[in-house]
Amino acid sequence: MAKAIHMMIRVLEETRSIDFYSKAFGLDVADRYDFDDFTLVYLRNAEADFEVELTVNKGRSAPYDLGDGYGHVAFCVEDLDGEHARFAELGLAPRDIKEFHRDGSLMARFFFVEDPDGYKIEVLQKHGRYR
Repeated sequence: MAKAIHMMIRVLEETRSIDFYSKAFGLDVADRYDFDDFTLVYLRNAEADFEVELTVNKGRSAPYDLGDGYGHVAFCVEDLDGEHARFAELGLAPRDIKEFHRDGSLMARFFFVEDPDGYKIEVLQKHGRYR
């Protein structure tokens, strides 16, 4: 069976991105590999082996065009309301909490936030299939 191990995003500023993912999701640098033209930084936390891979292309100063193909990555949390308040307190500008209902039952509670490069991130309450 295949196992998802990481997602990769291109970022402009390594320190700014590491700071965001650390504050927002408790992700720490697991590995960092510096090459002539780029640097790879792998972030993870103790909750899962899945990593966020930051690719920093050296010499790039223009923001990346995210286009209309990228959707989002999602993280689930135990206390959505508490995390929403924490994100707001940190100045991370979370959007409002939303709820999806299906067949009269709660399917999902979530909010979105964007990282410093504009990537959308969904934060879901642990519930049902989101665990």
